[in-house]
Amino acid sequence: MNRWSVVIGALIVQLCLGAIYSWSVFVNPLMNAYQFTTTQTQVIFSAALATFALVMILAGRWQDKKGPRIVATVGGIVLGLGYILASFTGGSFVGLCLTIGLIGGAGIGLGYVCPIAACVKWFPDKRGLVTGLAVAGFGAGAWVFGKLGSSFTETYGVLQAFMYLGITFLVAVVFGAQLLKNPPAGWKPEGWVPPQVASKSKEDFEWKEMLKTRQFWLLWLMFIFGASAGLMVIGILKPFGIHSGLTAAAAGNAVGILALFNGAGRITWGVASDKLGRTRAMLLMFILQGVMMLALMQMGSQEWTLTIAAAWVGFNFGGNFALFPSATADYFGTKNVGINYGFVFTAYGVAGIIGPILGGQVFDLTGSYLWAFIPSGILCILAAILSMFTKSPHQSK
Repeated sequence: MNRWSVVIGALIVQLCLGAIYSWSVFVNPLMNAYQFTTTQTQVIFSAALATFALVMILAGRWQDKKGPRIVATVGGIVLGLGYILASFTGGSFVGLCLTIGLIGGAGIGLGYVCPIAACVKWFPDKRGLVTGLAVAGFGAGAWVFGKLGSSFTETYGVLQAFMYLGITFLVAVVFGAQLLKNPPAGWKPEGWVPPQVASKSKEDFEWKEMLKTRQFWLLWLMFIFGASAGLMVIGILKPFGIHSGLTAAAAGNAVGILALFNGAGRITWGVASDKLGRTRAMLLMFILQGVMMLALMQMGSQEWTLTIAAAWVGFNFGGNFALFPSATADYFGTKNVGINYGFVFTAYGVAGIIGPILGGQVFDLTGSYLWAFIPSGILCILAAILSMFTKSPHQSK
């Protein structure tokens, strides 16, 4: 089997799963048509992100045992059904929390880990690069489905848009899942020599062993801090631009730019981490993101400045999804990478609650988004500091 066909399948699956990052294009339509508050729109987004992260633990364990194809196929069916059912909710807040938040989020969680786990096993020689490629589709999906979602919403209304998106997700994810497969046991690329493992170092950790290490908790905290900032911006970017005086079209363009650079950042930071090392790349990425979060407060009123900010935030936010799975495989081995990364990824679920709801609450309480950026920037700086204390674990066999 050509191992690059697995990457193609990964990109197709992740492209659809990444549609959740286009959520901000639905914020104003839901507020205008169904009188949602900003916080309510962000609660739906947060519910999807938190469910996504929690279900990934189950999905990781399942795919470690049964392989990625069946789990990703089920994920595509569940994701598609969640959005299709959302079109029948009549604009109910509770209904959208259940369909897009819980069911849709579960579909993303089932599908997301499968391409990553398969790719790191097929490409031990290019782990950072291939992880970046495997998750680049997730970032680019926000651009593709942001455009589609906006077009469907303007033409048919927001609920009917969910119907068309759900059908698309169901068909495309199930198709891409058929290209996912694990390599044979003991397989390695021709000419590749595995790095030597110290005699007293444990190569493959069980999840219970991993949770006892300091390195897991450092990775987990850094992921929360960095992802909270990016998810807060993703959830409010379009309404922030409109509130700052931009047209809906200009603010919507910024959403697309963030999505494209999110995808590019996943590949670029993955390649960079192969050369610099995971934690050095994390240090640089978190510093750059922290600086921009603080600067973003003053960058919403001009289209060109918001475009730069969106590109910068998306690029660095995307790096999280190349660096953390690669670091998990480096630190704790590839044998149990599905469930191990599932536990690391629970940090994303926590961030999915902190970031978007922070943005929504700040606006509902103050009438401005500005003061949501300061704590987000501080969290990124804290993540940079933690990265300086994170090194690969060594455990006696």
